Amino acid sequence: MERKYYELLSNRYKNIGEVTSEIINLEAILNLPKGTEHYLTDLHGEYHAFRHLVKTASGSLKIKIDELFGDILSLEEKHNFSKLIFYPEKILEGLKLNEYEKVHWYRVSIKRILSLFRLVSSKYTRSKVRKALPNEYAYILEEFLTLNSKDFNKEEYYSQIISTVIELGIADDFIIKSVNLIQQLSVDKLHILGDIYDRGADPHKIMDNLIGHHDCDIQWGNHDILWVGASKGHFACVANVLRISLRYSNLKTLEEGYGINLLPLGRFAMETYGGDPCKEFLPIANSDELFNDKEQYVRGQMHKAIAIIQFKLEAAVIKKRPEFHMERRMLLDKIDQTKGTIILNGKEYKLTSNNFPTIDPKDPYKLTEREEEVIEKIANYFEKSDKLQKHARFFFSNGNIYLKYNNQLMFHGCIPMDSHGNYKCFTIDGKEYCGKELMDKFEKLARKAYFKKDKKDLDWFWYMWTGEYSPLFGKEEMKTFERYFVSEKETHKEIKNPYYTLRENEEIILKLMDHFGVLKENGHVINGHTPVLAKNGELPIRAGKKLLVIDGGLSKAYQSSTGTAGYTLIYNSYGLRLASHKPFKSIEKAIEDSHEIISVIQLVDKAERKKVKDTETGELLIKSLKDLRVLLKMYRSGNLIGKH
Repeated sequence: MERKYYELLSNRYKNIGEVTSEIINLEAILNLPKGTEHYLTDLHGEYHAFRHLVKTASGSLKIKIDELFGDILSLEEKHNFSKLIFYPEKILEGLKLNEYEKVHWYRVSIKRILSLFRLVSSKYTRSKVRKALPNEYAYILEEFLTLNSKDFNKEEYYSQIISTVIELGIADDFIIKSVNLIQQLSVDKLHILGDIYDRGADPHKIMDNLIGHHDCDIQWGNHDILWVGASKGHFACVANVLRISLRYSNLKTLEEGYGINLLPLGRFAMETYGGDPCKEFLPIANSDELFNDKEQYVRGQMHKAIAIIQFKLEAAVIKKRPEFHMERRMLLDKIDQTKGTIILNGKEYKLTSNNFPTIDPKDPYKLTEREEEVIEKIANYFEKSDKLQKHARFFFSNGNIYLKYNNQLMFHGCIPMDSHGNYKCFTIDGKEYCGKELMDKFEKLARKAYFKKDKKDLDWFWYMWTGEYSPLFGKEEMKTFERYFVSEKETHKEIKNPYYTLRENEEIILKLMDHFGVLKENGHVINGHTPVLAKNGELPIRAGKKLLVIDGGLSKAYQSSTGTAGYTLIYNSYGLRLASHKPFKSIEKAIEDSHEIISVIQLVDKAERKKVKDTETGELLIKSLKDLRVLLKMYRSGNLIGKH
C-alpha cells in the first residue's frame, strides 16, 4: 500500500531533479513569515462597513503605510495616500487637477503604490504573488517586484514603464487593479465568526463578496443557520426570516437580493388586518430608507400576519419533536380572547392588543387556508431562488459550527454549560452529547439536513436558531411573543446560558481550550454573538487574555449601547492585535474625514516572529517534505525509476 502511494507521488515528481527542486521550494516556504489572518464577526448585513474593514485590513494597512513611509511623507500625505489605497475609484473620480498636475500626481502615486506592493508581497513566494497578479499588468508588476534602491542600471527602464502607463491612458485602471491586489495580499486568510444575516440591508452582497474572496471561512451564526433553513423551504425558518426582515423594514434583501415575491403576504395581511392599527408591529425604520405612513402601516400588517403564522408553525414543530423540550413556547392556547389576557408561568397578563382574526380559540395552532397558502407560496420562492441556494451552499463548503486554526478556537455563540462549568448534555437519538461532541453532532445534523431529502431533518435548523442547547443561540428560550404582546418587561427577559458568565474565568477558558486541543501558549478562544458594551466599561479582552469577544457593533442598531462600531482581530507573524472601530457612516464621510478611517490598534499578544513552519499550513508542508525525502531516497536507491 505504501509503495503504491509513492508510485502515485512519482507521477507528479518524475525524477530526482523535480523532487529536489520541490524540497528546496518547500523548505524555503517554511521559513517565510506567517500570513496575516483577519477575524470579523456579527456583520448583520452591514455591507459597506464590512467592505471598509476588509479594504483597510482593520487598520493594519495603515500601519504598513506608516512603516514604509515613516518620516518621508507628512501626516497629511500619508492620510491622503491611505485614502487612495482604500478607495481608489472614489479618489480618482474626485481628482481636480490640470493635465500637468495630473501626470505628476499619477507618477508619484504609482511609485508609492508599487513600493507598498513590494512590501505586502514580501512575505509570499514569487509563485503565490504571480497567481494573484491581474493578467493585463502581470508583466509590469512582476518587473517591479525585483526593483531595489541600488538598481541604477534600470532606473530609466522602470521610469519609462510608468510614463507609458500614463501616456496610454490606463493609469486609473492600473492604480485600481494594483490597489485591489495590495488589499488582497495584506490579508492571507479571512475568518467570519457568524451572523452575516440579521437586520442590515445587504447580507446578499456580503455573501457575494465572500464567495469571491481568495481564502475565507465562516463559523455559523444563529441568523445564518436560520436563513439556511429558510433556503430549504422550512416553514418555521421562512416565517422567522420574514418576520425579522419586516420588523426592521428590510425587504431589500428578500426582494432585490433573492427575488422573493412578498405580494401573497401583502395581500393577505391587508385583507386580514385591515383596520387593525398593528401598533406593536410598525417597523423599526432603517435610517437609510424613507417610506410614508401608508407604506409603514402595510409593512406593520404584513409583520403581524407573519408573526401569527410563525407562532403556529413553531408549535407544529414542537408538537412533532418532543425531544426538543420546547412545549413552554406554545402560548397561543394560553390566550383568553374574551378578556384580552394571557397566562404566563401561572400569572395573568393583559395583552397590548387583542385582535386575532386567524386564531380559533378551540384550535389556536391551526393555520387558516389563506395562511397555509401564503407560507407555501413564499417557501417555494425561497427554494427556487438560485442566488439564495448558492449562498446557502457556501456555508457548507466554507463553513463549520466552530474552527480550530493556528491554535485559535473560533465559534459564534457558546459551549452550553451548567452553573458549575460542566458541559451541559443534550440527548439526540437516544445518546447524550456534551461540549465538543455536542458541537460536532449539531454540525453533522445540519449537513445531513441540508444534503439529504428527509424534510423532518430540517427541523434542526430551526432548533439551532432558537433551542436551549443550541451552541448558536445560548439562551433558555426566545421571548418573541412576549416582546410583542406583553408590556411587562419581566416577561421579556431571556436567560443566557451560564457560559456567558463563566467565560470571564480564565480557568474555564483554559479548560475549554484543552477540551478542543488548543495549546495554552499563544492560544485563545475567539467569540462573537454578544455585543461588547464598551460604554459600560466592558472589555473585549477577558479571562487573562485567553478570551477575545469581538462582537461590538457593526450593526448600527447596537452602536448607541456599545459605544463603538465593534472589534476585529489581526493575527500576523508578530502576534495578535485587537482593533476598535468608530461607526462607519459612509464612504464619502471616510474620504472627507481622514481620521474616520483610523482604527485603534491594541496589542493582545506579542510572540517571537512566527513563520509558516509554526502554522497548520506548515504542518502539512512538513508532512509533504517527509514524503518527498522518502521518494528521493527511493529514486537514489533504485527502488523507483525516474522518468525523463
